Amino acid sequence: MSEKRLVIRRSGFPSRGEIVIGTVTRVMDFGAFVSLDEYEGKEGLVHISEVAPGWIKDIRDHVKKGQKVVCKVLDINPKRGHIDLSIKDVNERQRREKLQEWKSEQRAFKWLEIAGENAGIGLDELEKIGKRLIKKYDSIYGVFEEIAYEGYEVILKITGEELARAMAELAREHIKPSRVKVRGFFELTSFAGDGVERIKKALEVVKKYSKDDVRVEVEYVGAPKYRVVVESEDYKTAENILKKVVGDVTKAMKKLGGESNFIREAV
Repeated sequence: MSEKRLVIRRSGFPSRGEIVIGTVTRVMDFGAFVSLDEYEGKEGLVHISEVAPGWIKDIRDHVKKGQKVVCKVLDINPKRGHIDLSIKDVNERQRREKLQEWKSEQRAFKWLEIAGENAGIGLDELEKIGKRLIKKYDSIYGVFEEIAYEGYEVILKITGEELARAMAELAREHIKPSRVKVRGFFELTSFAGDGVERIKKALEVVKKYSKDDVRVEVEYVGAPKYRVVVESEDYKTAENILKKVVGDVTKAMKKLGGESNFIREAV
């Protein structure tokens, strides 16, 4: 008996014009039936006229049972459960991109499974969580990319903290985003008559750190909180800049007679 592996499939039907990946389940003289790998319990038909350009003498020269195929959705009829597909309408670039996308998604399923094991979540519950994640982010791989860029907080409401943290560890290990962000909150207070102006002046010191490869943003959250976000090409650079920003703002506030406290936002 083979060990059960986590696969997250979408509910509902694909859209007209969508590029999908599937497995040939039956080959008939008039066409081939294809089980859609990304959709739960959905099968489509590739009519013989949609298998390849030109006249086809024997469909079995072009498709075989068990073959992985990339298709374009021509039409759907949800009431009857019919999905019409075409292989010939998919160009080589679309085929390569879809196959790569599916390979990435399968890797992401494995990462989610590992994260679930580390967080003590069973496959059945993990599948339910995965469906909610796909509904929001379109793919599980896309979820891991989002975590790598934005931090695990973006999925907390769906996954809970323990699973989110476990997924973040894997995202950092496997996905190398072109830009990364680190962030936190300043709690800045000044009881002087011009306290607001003093706080603004203290925060101005961060401007010098925004360069071509680094972006530093400060936004008002609500008294006394100010959020700082450092974006860079790698975590090491971003962390170093954030450390300098915290030091400079703390010194500036002290010099201006105020108080500063920094709370790091986990990533």
